[in-house]
Amino acid sequence: MKELEILLEEYWISKEEDKELYYHIKDVYPDFKEFVQDKLGYRVIINPYLIKMEKLPGRPEPWMGIDNFNDKIEYSFFCLLLSFLEDKGAEDQFILSQLTDFIEGIFPENSAEKVDWTLYNHRRHLIKVMRFAEELNLIKTNDGLDSNFMTSYEGEVLYENTGLSKYVVQNFSGNIMDYNTYEDIENGEWLDLDRDRGRVRRNRVYRRLFMSPVVYNQGVDDVDYLYIKNFRNMLRKDIEDLLDSELHVHKNGAFIALDESKYFKDVFPDNKNISDIILQLNGIIRELLDKGDINKKEDDTINISELKFNNIVTLCRQRYCSGWNKGFREMTLENLNDELKLYMKYFNMLEIDENRKEITILPLAGKIIGSYPDDFNTEGEN
Repeated sequence: MKELEILLEEYWISKEEDKELYYHIKDVYPDFKEFVQDKLGYRVIINPYLIKMEKLPGRPEPWMGIDNFNDKIEYSFFCLLLSFLEDKGAEDQFILSQLTDFIEGIFPENSAEKVDWTLYNHRRHLIKVMRFAEELNLIKTNDGLDSNFMTSYEGEVLYENTGLSKYVVQNFSGNIMDYNTYEDIENGEWLDLDRDRGRVRRNRVYRRLFMSPVVYNQGVDDVDYLYIKNFRNMLRKDIEDLLDSELHVHKNGAFIALDESKYFKDVFPDNKNISDIILQLNGIIRELLDKGDINKKEDDTINISELKFNNIVTLCRQRYCSGWNKGFREMTLENLNDELKLYMKYFNMLEIDENRKEITILPLAGKIIGSYPDDFNTEGEN
């Protein structure tokens, strides 16, 4: 169902930005409302301004965050921007210096980093936040260029509040000031319900399957995986009916294999060259496994040293790099290793033990492989 896919994929549907889509989803939402509420346990906000599915993960994972942000202070600035906009109505205007004064005045004094707008990095972090807010249609630029602020802390920009910022943060059942960890947020959603039974477990399993690359079997005491095995037929039917895709359930892992016609922003594989490289790398890992050069454990994981992984990456580059884009062809081996490991980690294909200098290759890596056709020019580096 395309409409469900859109709600799962997009942060929200703004009526101002796409009125036709807004009204279409509003009209058809009753067709899958029961699934969203009963199976995913999600709340859908429908008001005169937007439609938003409040998506919470079944289990927090390292890759879950705002792709635009790569520093903790950017998350802090974003939260403070939301607080700043709270007292402003739709179409209210403000200049950037009003926001910077607000942030400087309210930023915690005991924080590890004190805000200083004379520092280029702090200005850069804030502009990154403002651009992200504009992408979400929380604000609009009415006059000026944010690059002026990047150049000098005296640079000004005139913004307009759209009024949508109040819908960014979900409604919490408790006082958010009492929350110190993400576990507090999870506990606040389920209150005193048993988290390993009934609706809570059902919602968590569906969320993990729909929002994560793979759900691994953690052993005989894994209640989530037991649910997947016991109710695989129901899960499979829901996935086929609503996503037109397939559920794959194996001894040690379960995941949704999207139909080839589906395209989402953050899936594997996608159209990025790094996806091709990972597919090729996974194929070589399978080759080495079949030859007995590496061995898998009972849980289908493979433990190898970082040196061994680096050698596999080197082999992959020698065999396939003529088909890679220039950036990856000319990348140093060290940087290539880092890029591939980070990407595979975020898609739950490997884990890294920094202390032991060891890498655990996870089952999903062996499930999704690829290579160039036999007649492809594979003349690479030696």
